[in-house]
Amino acid sequence: MMNNFKALFLDIDGTILRKDHSIEASTIEAVKQAQSQGIEVFLATGRPLHEIDEIAETLQIESLIGYNGAYAVYNGKTIVNEPLDGEIIDHYLEVAKQQQHEMILYTNQLNLLTNRTKDYVKEFIDYFHLKDYQLYDQRYRDDILGITVMNVKPQEPVLYELPNESIYFSQVNVQGLEHNYDVIRESVNKGHAIQHTLKQLAIEPSQAIAFGDGLNDKQMLQAVEHSFAMGNANQELFAYAKHKTTSVEDSGIHNGLAKLGIV
Repeated sequence: MMNNFKALFLDIDGTILRKDHSIEASTIEAVKQAQSQGIEVFLATGRPLHEIDEIAETLQIESLIGYNGAYAVYNGKTIVNEPLDGEIIDHYLEVAKQQQHEMILYTNQLNLLTNRTKDYVKEFIDYFHLKDYQLYDQRYRDDILGITVMNVKPQEPVLYELPNESIYFSQVNVQGLEHNYDVIRESVNKGHAIQHTLKQLAIEPSQAIAFGDGLNDKQMLQAVEHSFAMGNANQELFAYAKHKTTSVEDSGIHNGLAKLGIV
């Protein structure tokens, strides 16, 4: 079936990667078929880009959106680079210290920890297979592209609120890691990065597709016309998606693309 689709944006955890961190053969094949039809495929993740080389290589994807939209690369060229304001970093470090939370702060090259010995920090690092990490140092203050706050109770994100800063906490959609939250800016997120990318490539939202499973994907799903929430998605995400597909454990990407006639 012929189609006019030109771009496909895929979240990683819970969308491409299953619980055991493997990628279904059906997902690899679906991505390959999309690429063979001239569709530009992007990974769009909250992860730091320096940590996803193996996934990108497996899927033969070279165009990437990372840090929940703060940094994007198209065929090796940086097209989005939006670090957090240094004053926000100072505020978050202070609140985290007061509340006995810990953080991972991401630069384009490093994962910076406020603590490397606590068990829940080690669990996060182990689950996401983070490699390039060290303790936070103030010299990186102006290079931070994203933050994950750890050991947070559901009522505590409000403690980080700042006047004139529209920021929200997106719970990590991984069983056992729900006490971790990604810090998302309303003005810098996956959706804004996709809008910028589509404009750069002269692609209409009607020609774009996206798949996601977490609340950090809501703006991404709103930025394209053909949006899919995975069957395993956060229940709140379904309101932002045009379609619901099967879970990451049950060929969700393949089945969604089949619905559009791409596979």
